[in-house]
Amino acid sequence: MTKRSARPSLVLLTLGMLGVVLLSALGVWQIERRAWKLALIERVEQRMHAAAVAPPPHSSWPEVTAASDEYRCVTVDGTFLNADETLVQAVTNEGPGFWVLTPLRIADGTIVLVNRGFVPPDRRDPATRRDTQPQGPVSVTGLLRMSEPKGGFLRRNDASAGRWYSRDVAAIAATHGLSQAAPFFIDADATSNPGGMPVGGLTIVRFPNNHLIYALTWFALALMLAGALLRIVSAGSRAGASDPRWSSRRAAVRRLIGAARNLSRDTGPDARAHIGSA
Repeated sequence: MTKRSARPSLVLLTLGMLGVVLLSALGVWQIERRAWKLALIERVEQRMHAAAVAPPPHSSWPEVTAASDEYRCVTVDGTFLNADETLVQAVTNEGPGFWVLTPLRIADGTIVLVNRGFVPPDRRDPATRRDTQPQGPVSVTGLLRMSEPKGGFLRRNDASAGRWYSRDVAAIAATHGLSQAAPFFIDADATSNPGGMPVGGLTIVRFPNNHLIYALTWFALALMLAGALLRIVSAGSRAGASDPRWSSRRAAVRRLIGAARNLSRDTGPDARAHIGSA
């Protein structure tokens, strides 16, 4: 049986080099993602700590996006529609409970949902906190947040049963028959509410930024693969040098070269003999 050559195949080397290129490209991509994430964090920090401004007017609602508007500090005046409040399940630093989302009617007739803050399970019933529901004009300051459609992790909102796991602005507005509702909501700040409920100012802004670790991992894998390829090529060269078939081929090549040199020097009738003896 003929032994297979110990030298690496061209296909193996090609696949290995493609792997190095791919891993390196993933590392570069993570570096670019890191730069994007740092820029995003800086923009959000600037928005959160800037002076409060009016929320986008009705005419510009279609242009409101997370990239350009989320976490912007806003302030708005209006009147709460306490009868249409919605409770959304929440887990906060205060423990498990509910967000209290209450529609705020603005002077122009439009509606903005306001997440007034957190209440524990024993204060879920509005009857237990009637003194916490303002009845006249109010001013709300907080962070503009984008709608959270459909539900939370592995749990879908069930409007008919009154079970809400995310702050889905459009679905909540439709359930209460609210027209001209903004496509965003406002997380109220920590300003104390009457009766101390709900507890506002619990917004947590956290952007995972592990891109540098991912980049270093991809680059390390690329270097490891490149090193493995170099060892394979080096080992293959040494194995090829000791392979009898490889040695005989090299010897044949050397004899042919020597015969050619002799032929170039020999013009006699025995010139063909040199070639025949190769």
